[in-house]
Amino acid sequence: MGRKARLDLVLDCSDPEKLMEFWRQALDYRVYYSDGSVAILVPDETNASPLVLQQVPEPKPGKNRMHVDIVADEIEPEIKRLEALGARRLHDGVRSLGETRWVTLADPEDNEFCVCTGIEW
Repeated sequence: MGRKARLDLVLDCSDPEKLMEFWRQALDYRVYYSDGSVAILVPDETNASPLVLQQVPEPKPGKNRMHVDIVADEIEPEIKRLEALGARRLHDGVRSLGETRWVTLADPEDNEFCVCTGIEW
């Protein structure tokens, strides 16, 4: 029997095929399904959520209301890796709230996401 995620993340975009390789490498996921209008990326580990890249006709209207955080122990090396894949840094410096630190980036279609140290509870 296949795995069922607790949460699927869906990212609207204009070109799923274009973003598929960026997000596959950014998250170290594999392609589960792709047909031009949708790409489904899944993790190899069982406790992470799939990412669905879904084609929509309208352009991105503005700032994302929800975004993905890529958690890393050291954020600067991760930012450099993602920039080499096509990400763009959206602000100077590192922001913080308590122990959590982050930098906001944009993927090749300008969807915002963060590289952060994560939240511990």
